[in-house]
Amino acid sequence: MTTITARGLVQTFHTGQGKKKVPVRAVDGIDLDVAEGEVVGFLGPNGAGKTTTLRMLTTLLKPTAGTATVAGYDVATQPVQVRRSIGYCSQVGSTFSGAYAGDEVVDHGRLYGMSKADAVAKGHDLFDRLQLDGLWRRMPKNMSGGQKRRLDIAMALIHSPSLVFLDEPTTGLDPQARANLWQHIADLRSEQGATVFLTTHYLDEADALADRIVIIDKGRIVASDTSDNLKAQVAGDLVSVEVATDEQVAVARDKLASIAETVEVAGRVVSGRVSRAAKVVPGLLRDLESSGATLEAIEVARPTLDDVFLTLTGRSLRDAEAAAEAADEGAAQDHTDEGVPA
Repeated sequence: MTTITARGLVQTFHTGQGKKKVPVRAVDGIDLDVAEGEVVGFLGPNGAGKTTTLRMLTTLLKPTAGTATVAGYDVATQPVQVRRSIGYCSQVGSTFSGAYAGDEVVDHGRLYGMSKADAVAKGHDLFDRLQLDGLWRRMPKNMSGGQKRRLDIAMALIHSPSLVFLDEPTTGLDPQARANLWQHIADLRSEQGATVFLTTHYLDEADALADRIVIIDKGRIVASDTSDNLKAQVAGDLVSVEVATDEQVAVARDKLASIAETVEVAGRVVSGRVSRAAKVVPGLLRDLESSGATLEAIEVARPTLDDVFLTLTGRSLRDAEAAAEAADEGAAQDHTDEGVPA
């Protein structure tokens, strides 16, 4: 049974200054299905349309075109029912800096119909799980960035929703806090049967948590599959060999070219993608040794999600991220993810 369904979902913003406005499709005709109990990683660089899509699914933006149902309710015509059925942690947070953290969480639970006693008990449990113990009577303005982020997540989970939207949930967290949150997200599904829709640009996060990864680029979904299946689309493992002298580079290049489709040279390091690397690398090493080449190092790397993105779009996800951040400085991002709808 699907808990999220979208067909032809579009969001158009107007960009520009003065009287001249240019329409830009931040989300350009998305079709999406998410099953109950599934953890979906929505992956893409800043400005790709992740947050805009999530804001439409959580009723914070009305779609320009297309339809979507969340938890069985239409996001355009039944927004109140959608909001009652979900938990949502926004990218920018939602806590009031001048209230006690515990009061914020309890009040949020009361808005969802929880009794005060139940909200207090669940709140303390979440504070323990999210490493917020001892902060019940502290104001968010006196918390670190990571502590405030975990408080945002506690507020999203206080009413035990069966469908949770998390928008860049680990931004600002230290490695230990990230690992703790990863475990809690995994527990949402394994212990509570919750569906989790997670937006992120962290490759390791999507790889570790998601049953299925949906990749969005320039407002369009370019892939949707398990991490393993997506990686299988990349042509082979990346084999890199470093030789001892400049003179040996040509030998290494020729030997690697015999088993790889394309070969790249950077200094004394020669690299290429090789199918079934585990089987052919031993023969490559013997060939290099018999040719008199001295190896300084060899590395075999399995395909990554960044390799998948490169294969699908012709550019690295990290390069796309950097380009989007540069666009942010020119205010383009404000119109893409937070702009004025058409």
